[in-house]
Amino acid sequence: MPKNIIKDLIKRKLIKQISNKSIFLKNIKNNKIINIYCGFDPTYKSLHIGHLLLIITLLRFKIKKFNITIILGTITAQIGEYTSHIKYKKNKIKQFTKIIKKQIKNIFQNYKKKYKINFIDNKKWFKKTKLIDFLKKIGNYFNINEILNKEHIKSKINKNKNITFKNITYILLQSYDYYWLYKNKKTNLQIGGSDQWGNIISGINLIKKKYNKNAFGFTLPLITDNLGNKLSKSSKNKQNIIWLNKKLTSIYEFYQFWLNIKDNLTSLYLKQFTFLKTKKIKILCKKNNININKQILAKYITSIVHGKKNTQKAIFATKCYFNNIKKITLKKFNLLNKINLPKITINYKNNINIKKILILLKISNSNNQSINLIKNKSIYLNQININNINYLINNNDKLFNKYSIISKGKKNFYLINWK
Repeated sequence: MPKNIIKDLIKRKLIKQISNKSIFLKNIKNNKIINIYCGFDPTYKSLHIGHLLLIITLLRFKIKKFNITIILGTITAQIGEYTSHIKYKKNKIKQFTKIIKKQIKNIFQNYKKKYKINFIDNKKWFKKTKLIDFLKKIGNYFNINEILNKEHIKSKINKNKNITFKNITYILLQSYDYYWLYKNKKTNLQIGGSDQWGNIISGINLIKKKYNKNAFGFTLPLITDNLGNKLSKSSKNKQNIIWLNKKLTSIYEFYQFWLNIKDNLTSLYLKQFTFLKTKKIKILCKKNNININKQILAKYITSIVHGKKNTQKAIFATKCYFNNIKKITLKKFNLLNKINLPKITINYKNNINIKKILILLKISNSNNQSINLIKNKSIYLNQININNINYLINNNDKLFNKYSIISKGKKNFYLINWK
């Protein structure tokens, strides 16, 4: 059974790069690879859907009886990856670690309650490590020319950006994570995002130099938005990031993201993010009902991340918003108000300009942006297009004297709760 997992991952287009491919395939076929690890640096209060692809891939291995270890890099988080310019205090990193650990555990348990996962904090080995000893024991195995030739380092050099000792140190620390796990837990496969390829290879090379043994690694493709931009916390457009924390991306927004992906991504994401058999996905896609397939995708992934009950709430909210608003009962509006979706409570006595509402809802960042959205006919109030930039929302726009619905386009809905 284990040997079939790689064929399945390839079918699902989940492997971007793989080290020593022929030797790796031979080892996994002979059951010589059973211990796998993946690392997450707790540098923010949530993981995002790029991480989700890694977690689901780990879950695929768990289903096939592989041993899974997740490193929570509280030490590497303090150093920061080469893209990180934010320095967090230890208490923040501790807080982020708890959140991330819970998010990963929830995904495993939402799939099957019995699935447990082994977490290790890399301070377990680094807190006892002295700098001089580390440099003597590990630093000697790293060639500075090879480090400077790594893609992400070379990219900084080409852009005339400074290369700091911290940039180089991070590579050594992450490589040591792999070395420690190989030595103490017999771990011989690391997986990560494709932007981690250089660091994974450094860990593999360290093990080879220390023990003259083969360790392996492979990377997954990066998840992008509909414009092809990388979806991560380093993204320029923070609003495009789909977080696994419902306080940052509501369950409704999370569900809607999957409904609104490009049509040509539907088949791919069904393969990558769900556990449906590839034959079944092929049959679904042959029927060519894109909207139904997106609903299957959205329901499946939202259930894994947020649980079945919360997914039903997101589906309920979607049905309400896409029906005739005037036919929605007060009872349903009250239920919508309890669901964690984009909304705002506003206390007001006089009429309020629509431009101000758009800023309060964070649909726009400025008056000028609000004006452009209205002029482009992108803003709807209670399903009626607003084309007047000076439109004042009044009592007639309050449903049941309590609610209004603003939408940007016909897919992004926001609830106003008037007080």
